[in-house]
Amino acid sequence: MKNSYKLLFACMFILASCNKNIERLPQNNVSIENYYNNTSEIQTSLNGCYGALRNTLIEEWQMTELRSDNSIMGNSGSTSIPNREKSDLDLFIPSTSLTAIYTYWSSVYSNIRNINTLLNSLELNYDPAAGTLVKGNTTVVISDNDYKNLSAQATFLRAYHYFNLVRLYGGVFLVHEPINGEQAIAMNRSSVSDIYKLIVADLQYAAANGISLNYASFAASNSGTNLGKVNAWTAKALLAKVYLTQNKKAEAIVLLNDIIANSGYGLVTAGAAPYADIFSISNEMNREILFAVRYKAGGLGIGSPWPNNFAPELSGTAIVNGDGNGFNNGTTELEGLYATADTRKAATLGVWSTGNNRRLYPKKHITSVTLTNDGENDWVVLRYADVILMLAEAQGYSAASLSLVNQTRSRAGLSSNPLTIVNVPNDKAFADSLSRERRLEFAFENHRWFDLLRFDVTMPQQSENTVARLKSNFAFMFTSHYSRYPSPAPTLVTIQGYVTNDKLLLPIPQREIDNNTKLVIPQNPGY
Repeated sequence: MKNSYKLLFACMFILASCNKNIERLPQNNVSIENYYNNTSEIQTSLNGCYGALRNTLIEEWQMTELRSDNSIMGNSGSTSIPNREKSDLDLFIPSTSLTAIYTYWSSVYSNIRNINTLLNSLELNYDPAAGTLVKGNTTVVISDNDYKNLSAQATFLRAYHYFNLVRLYGGVFLVHEPINGEQAIAMNRSSVSDIYKLIVADLQYAAANGISLNYASFAASNSGTNLGKVNAWTAKALLAKVYLTQNKKAEAIVLLNDIIANSGYGLVTAGAAPYADIFSISNEMNREILFAVRYKAGGLGIGSPWPNNFAPELSGTAIVNGDGNGFNNGTTELEGLYATADTRKAATLGVWSTGNNRRLYPKKHITSVTLTNDGENDWVVLRYADVILMLAEAQGYSAASLSLVNQTRSRAGLSSNPLTIVNVPNDKAFADSLSRERRLEFAFENHRWFDLLRFDVTMPQQSENTVARLKSNFAFMFTSHYSRYPSPAPTLVTIQGYVTNDKLLLPIPQREIDNNTKLVIPQNPGY
């Protein structure tokens, strides 16, 4: 079922460049630009681009969940360099040379390069001045339908990468076609607005040209190797999130209503534990999931590392075979937000205790494994619950928006306590309720950090902006966690001072700045 996601030999150059600076195109890869001649070869390339998403996810949780109020480093007293680097991310004091920041950046740009090569073969080029994609005369032997479908998937993947980059780093390098080393070192960072122009152009193209069958028809016609690939609805959902991030609510509403009315996707509501069933390995690519990064166990080299990465450290085989690394531990603040009847808590947060040591771990990503780092569970990127909660956000405070929020609350077992205009009486209460609902619904799915940033724009009436929210979380978690950092232990005032508006962006990796011999690449403020 997942064979299409194997890292095929023809795309192994994806991995070969991960330790290179992104502006360097190795000379032994230049011939790749002329490789693609037919539909089969384009599909092979695209499979590799999907497979490379697994590389970017390895570090993404550190850029997102760890810096939010959902997650902490498990062992606050650890002095090992990898653990201290993760703690520095959590504290908003990362070095500009921090390994994970560069590794994430490099793996994302590596896949962007591969996508650009594929699109260049199809002669689908981006015009920066017009902000549109322009189709030329390709020499690839391919039908019109295959051209539209495969190129739509590729443009979605490029937009997905740039959307993450621009939200994490700000203005980045806008590489939209294959370039050589000399061209690359002559390229400086682009503006945030120019990055968004490309993202919107890519997603508009993907929405217009991707497969637009409703979910039932799409699943039936794409069962097997193609199930899980990007379609028009996937593109519309991500484009709606892009519009929301830009505070273009009217544009987002049109797309979200279209998905709800016509896509056939919907909430998983059947069964004894519907929320847990979203992430079950026996229910993969169900009608709630618009897009997921797929994994396959069985010693194929494409299994999920999350069971071992996220299981508590030194838990032996109590949680998962092969022990855990103890990454991405939940905060007790998050734990306390779940109502007693909320079934999402049991599906999201596992608890492991030994002696005085109590750890919260992200249970929805952990399944049994036979081999270490070889799980079956996919990583869900976009799902229908996000669509309806985005619509509530875009519409703003109203009875209709509260009704949308109540859909996910009801699925979680909270139908006896719905949100109404009586218990949510104004804009501020609505913003706080929606932020909390998204936090509980999407915990550990790499949404929370981006939600915090977006709500500063779309819901400014909320009680706390991102900086204030993070300072409150530091205060809540100080005694049980942050005060136990290695000597000298920081004070609460000190760590709260680390969080500033500048530090909401990650630094540009120092290697990108130091290795450019032609231009001065500006670093983000505060670093």
